[in-house]
Amino acid sequence: MAMLAGLCEAIDARPYMEGHGSRVSKLAEAIALRLGWGPGRIRRLRIGALLHDVGKLAIADTIWGKAERLTDGEFAAIRSHPEAGVRILARQPDFRFVIPHVLFHHEHWDGSGYPWGRRGDAIPLEARVLAVADAFDAMTSPRPYRPALPASEALAEIDRCAGTQFDPVVAGVFVELGRAEAPRLLAAGG
Repeated sequence: MAMLAGLCEAIDARPYMEGHGSRVSKLAEAIALRLGWGPGRIRRLRIGALLHDVGKLAIADTIWGKAERLTDGEFAAIRSHPEAGVRILARQPDFRFVIPHVLFHHEHWDGSGYPWGRRGDAIPLEARVLAVADAFDAMTSPRPYRPALPASEALAEIDRCAGTQFDPVVAGVFVELGRAEAPRLLAAGG
C-alpha cells in the first residue's frame, strides 16, 4: 500500500489534480454500489479510480495549467496519458489489474473516445464507471480555462451524453443517484 500512497501523492501534487482521484474513487464506489457490485470488485475499482490519471505524471505541468487554447501537440500529449499510465503501471505488479481501467477511461460509448476508439461493451465496465465519475468531477472542479460547473449542470450534461459519450446504464444510475443523494454526491465530487 506504500506504493499506492506514493503514486497518489505524486498525482495529487500535479496542478489541478489535488483530491481528484479520491473524489473519483468515492463517486465510482457510489455507482458500483447502485449496480450491486461486491466488496472485492469495488475495492479494485476504487484503486483504479485513484490511479486512473497516473499517466498525467508523464505530461509537462505547463500543459495542465495552460489557460489558452492548446496546440495540436499539447492536445496529443494530454490524449496520451492513458497509455502513459499503462507504461507506469506495467512496472508495478501489484497494480496491473487496473490497467484496463486506466487505459480505457476516456473511451466513449459511441466509439469516439481515445486511445483506441472502443465502443459499447468492448469498453470494460469499470472504465465506463470511471468515465462518468471522472467527467462529473472534472466538470464540477475549476480549471484554468473555465470555472466549475454547478452540480445540476454537470448532471444534466452526463444525462445528455448518455448513449454517446457514456454508457447509458451507468450514466442513468449516476444521474438518478445525483438526484436522490445530491448532498452526499456533491460532498464526494468537485
